[in-house]
Amino acid sequence: MAISRRPQEAVVISVPAPLGGWNARDALANMDPADAISLENWFPGTSNVQMRYGFSNHVTGITGEQVQSLMVWNGATSSQMIAATDAGRMYNAGTAGAVGAAQVSSLSNGKWQYVNMSTTAGNYLIAVNGADKAVIYNGTYHRDGDGAPYDVAAVNTVDCINVNLHKNRLWFVQENSLDAWYLPTSAIGGTAVKFSLNSIAQFGGALVAMYTWTIDAGYGVDDMAAFLTSEGEVIVYRGSDPASASTWALVGVWHIGRPIGNRCGLKYGGDLLLITQDGVQPMSGALQSSRTAPRVSITDKIRKAVSDAVTMYGGNFGWELIDFPQANQLYLNVPVVSGAQEQYVMNTITKNWCKFSGWDANCFAVFDDDLYFGSLGFVGKAWDTYADAGASITGTAIQAFNYLGNRSQQKQFTMIRPIFFTDGSPSVFGGVNVDFDTADISTTLQSVTPAGALWDTAVWDTALWAPDLSPVAPWQGAQGVGYCCAPRVKATVTATRIQWAASDIVFRRGGVL
Repeated sequence: MAISRRPQEAVVISVPAPLGGWNARDALANMDPADAISLENWFPGTSNVQMRYGFSNHVTGITGEQVQSLMVWNGATSSQMIAATDAGRMYNAGTAGAVGAAQVSSLSNGKWQYVNMSTTAGNYLIAVNGADKAVIYNGTYHRDGDGAPYDVAAVNTVDCINVNLHKNRLWFVQENSLDAWYLPTSAIGGTAVKFSLNSIAQFGGALVAMYTWTIDAGYGVDDMAAFLTSEGEVIVYRGSDPASASTWALVGVWHIGRPIGNRCGLKYGGDLLLITQDGVQPMSGALQSSRTAPRVSITDKIRKAVSDAVTMYGGNFGWELIDFPQANQLYLNVPVVSGAQEQYVMNTITKNWCKFSGWDANCFAVFDDDLYFGSLGFVGKAWDTYADAGASITGTAIQAFNYLGNRSQQKQFTMIRPIFFTDGSPSVFGGVNVDFDTADISTTLQSVTPAGALWDTAVWDTALWAPDLSPVAPWQGAQGVGYCCAPRVKATVTATRIQWAASDIVFRRGGVL
């Protein structure tokens, strides 16, 4: 007797967009379904994953020069952004448009570290680069050597690679030594006093930077001086006057991962973040763990990516952390190569990560609450508009592999429907990778248009206007047979917003093999 077999019915399962962000730590077979194996130019928000914003050209005309530093001076009633280039020039870059003539020239490089200081005489920006005399800006440019009050004696600021303000004193870090130098309180010049750490640093090396570490989440009696050496030692002092044993004392010496670059620290809330061989670590957690608890690092979830980047590009100029509160973002700039940098970006609310590409940023700064970066020939305003200086933005993502409720049953995948919200006509692709194969399966992208009228295209007073962001959910063919799948989504936009909410996957159940 013939046995009739019913064909397997199609099953549809919806998978949320990867709000858990980029995971470069866990094994493919042990990854949270809310995570993504890769997440490039998609930013994981609190309720959806959105294509990153683009950039506009803020200042142009710095022809043939790489902007290597952006420094922000904050005066009592005004502020200014300064762009320093590899040609040894400094430009006032606060006003949008074609830049004027360089305000300072004949410098050795553009790799400056700086700090702002307020005194009764005014507000000053003090910068050093390890090759030129210190630059002092108070609305007008000055140099160490221009006379009082700008001159620094006893130490040659040509040899200083870092400057810090601690307890109303300017401190300078001398290159290729374990010596730091401090000035009198509330002074931008004068005779510096040497503070040597030769007898304290157990692993030798040289000082890289000095930062103020606050453990009370404010500015007060718990502010401590933290000195970082090239060998990964952190030497911490408490007090205000290094010349007085009663008001200055060694707190301790710790060993963490070696710092990466001269811009390896960032004051962040009530803590200090450090870029090290072990990732980006909060000072409080790094000192408590003393390298024994790798998950202290805030980059723990992208640990492998950061480790690989440090190994390959750790010697390149451009490593930097920047906090951008307006968009709830923390940036780690990764200098792959000049002209092809990447940014690892954390959502400061959810602590989830993604990667940005397409911003060739040597340096970053927040000026008047907006984010800017320095590049070849221009200063860009980042997270601005929905295109990269008029060019399209492409986002790609591979979600975590998902067994869709049954680990032991084979499945035949046939269709996928990424669900987006958009205000334009993005080009999109949806597909699935099967059984831990992460090969690129992208094909031609399909243009999709939401219902309703498009601005500047439809007939005024006739067409029906769409909401601010309208849903689009294009079905696309997907091929593959396996036990698990990873939705792959790609989209290209120009002057268009797009948010990714979820993906519907169609498959037929097979046997247990």
